[in-house]
Amino acid sequence: MLVEEFPPRRVVGYDVIVFVGIKRYLGHWQREEIRSALETEYGITLSSGEVSNLERFFLDYLLRLHKAHIEELRAVIDSDGGSPWHIDATGENGRGTLFVVLAGWRRWVLGAWKLPTERADAILPCLREVATDFGAPCAIVRDLGHAMSHAVVDFLAEEDLDIPVLACHAHFLKDIGSDLLKHSHDALRDAFRKLKVRSRLRMLARDLGRKLGSEVESVRREMKTWLEEDVKDRTLPKGSAGIGAVRSIAQWVLDYKADSSGDDFPFDRPYHDLYARCTLALKGVDGFLEFPPAEEGVLKVLKRLRNILAPVECDLPLRQHSRYITERAGIFDELRSALRLIPSKSKVNPPESAITTENLSDIRKQVEALILSLKSRSDASITNSDIHKAISIIIRHIDKHGSSLWGHEIALPSGETRLVDRTNNYAEGFFRDLKHDERRRSGRKILTQDFEFLPPEAALARNLRREDYLKIVCGSIDQLHKSFSQLDTTDRSERLSGEKSVKIPQRTVETSSASLPTPDRRMVRAAGMKQRLQAAAQI
Repeated sequence: MLVEEFPPRRVVGYDVIVFVGIKRYLGHWQREEIRSALETEYGITLSSGEVSNLERFFLDYLLRLHKAHIEELRAVIDSDGGSPWHIDATGENGRGTLFVVLAGWRRWVLGAWKLPTERADAILPCLREVATDFGAPCAIVRDLGHAMSHAVVDFLAEEDLDIPVLACHAHFLKDIGSDLLKHSHDALRDAFRKLKVRSRLRMLARDLGRKLGSEVESVRREMKTWLEEDVKDRTLPKGSAGIGAVRSIAQWVLDYKADSSGDDFPFDRPYHDLYARCTLALKGVDGFLEFPPAEEGVLKVLKRLRNILAPVECDLPLRQHSRYITERAGIFDELRSALRLIPSKSKVNPPESAITTENLSDIRKQVEALILSLKSRSDASITNSDIHKAISIIIRHIDKHGSSLWGHEIALPSGETRLVDRTNNYAEGFFRDLKHDERRRSGRKILTQDFEFLPPEAALARNLRREDYLKIVCGSIDQLHKSFSQLDTTDRSERLSGEKSVKIPQRTVETSSASLPTPDRRMVRAAGMKQRLQAAAQI
C-alpha cells in the first residue's frame, strides 16, 4: 500500500527520508553529497532545499519514535535499577546552546534541547520532562556552574528527592587549576605574543630551510647521525649540518606542544612549556658559542638564534610567572594524582570503567590525607605568601564542593551496588565528537552558525549507534523506515476510529542567545531601527 511507503502529503518515501537522515546525522554528509548519491545510486533527483526539508522530517520522526517507545525504554532503565543522569550543555561563542541529559549506565540520550542561554530557569523544565518520561534518576552528575547547580537543587526540591548530586571530578580539578594558574599562564602568553618569539623562530627555520635547499635531505641524515652519537663536547656539526642543527634547535622550541598531554589547560600549560624550551635552548646556544663553529655562516645563524631567544631570559615578569606556575602546578598535580585523574595518555591508573568501590575508598583517603598535608604546609608557609595563597584556593574549593565529590556507590533494588562515573567525561566526549563531526561536514573550524541552527534532535540521532536502543525502538537500522511508517499508520488509525492520539510536541530550534543571533542581527541592522531611535530622540 502507498500509505505504508509514503508519508502524508509527501512524494518521497520513508526509505528516502531515512537515507537522507542517516547520511546527514550519522555519516555527516553535505547536502550535495546526499543529492549526488541519491541520483547516482537510485535515480532520485532532489533539490538542495528538499534535502534540507527531509533532514528536518527525519529528526521529527525520530523524536516521535523516541516518545512512542518511552514505556519500553523506561522499563529497561527500571530493570537496571534506575539510571544516573549526566547533564551538560555546550555551544559555540555563546550561541546555539545545546543541553542534553544522558543515561549514565546505558549511554542513551534521554533528552536534548536548545536553550537561550545556560540558565537554571531554562534547564529546570528539561529535567522535569525527562523525569516524567523516564522516572527520577538515582544520581545526578553535573559540572560546577551556577546554572546547573541551582537547576538541580530546584528539581530535587520539586520532586522531593534525596539522591547523590555529584560534582564532576574533572570539572572540579579544572576549576581549581584555572584559579591557580590562569593569571600567570595568560601573562606568559601575552608576553610571548609581544616578544614575537614564535614568529621570529618560524622565520629563522624557514630561511635556513631555503638556505639548505636541495641539501636538506643529506643534512637530515647527518643530523640523525649527530644526534645518535655520544655527547663528547659542546660543538655543532661542521658545514651545512651546522646550519641544519641551528634550524633543528629552532624547530624543537616551536614543537613545545609535544610536551602536552592533550588534556588542555590547566592540565597542560603550553606557554610554560614554551618558556622552558626557550630557556633550555638559550643555555644550549650559549654553550655552543663557548666553542664557536669555524664556519662564519654557521656562527652567524647561531647568533641570530640567540638574539631571538635572549629576550625570554631578560624579561623579568616571564621568569616570575614561570616560577609561580612551577610552584603552583606542583601542588595542583598532587591533587590531580590523589584524585587519580592523571593525563589521559598515561597508562598508570585504570580507566574510569575499571574504578571499583575499593578504588574510590582509596581515592577519598588520599584526598583527605592531602588536605591535612596542605593545611599543615599552609600554616608553615606564611613567609611564602604565594604558596599560602595557592593552598588557600584549593582549600576553599574543597570546602565549597567537598560534599559533592563522594557518593558514587548506588544501592540497587537487587541488593547489588553499582558505581556512577566520577566525571562527565562521556558527556564532554559526546559534545566533542558532535562538534568534530559538524566541522568535518561543514569544513568550518568555527561552528557558531552551524550550532545556532542545529536541531536538538541531532543529539538524539546518536542513539541510533547504540544497539540496545535500536533494538527497542525499531529492531535494527534497516527497519527504521518501517518504524516511521508505523507511526503515521497508528496516527491515521486513531484519527479514523475517533480515538485521541498522543500528540508529540513539535520542538523548534531556539536560536536566541546572550549574543546576537542571525534573525535578531538582521532586524537590528535594518535602517528602520536607527530611524525609529532618531525619531524618538528627536534628532
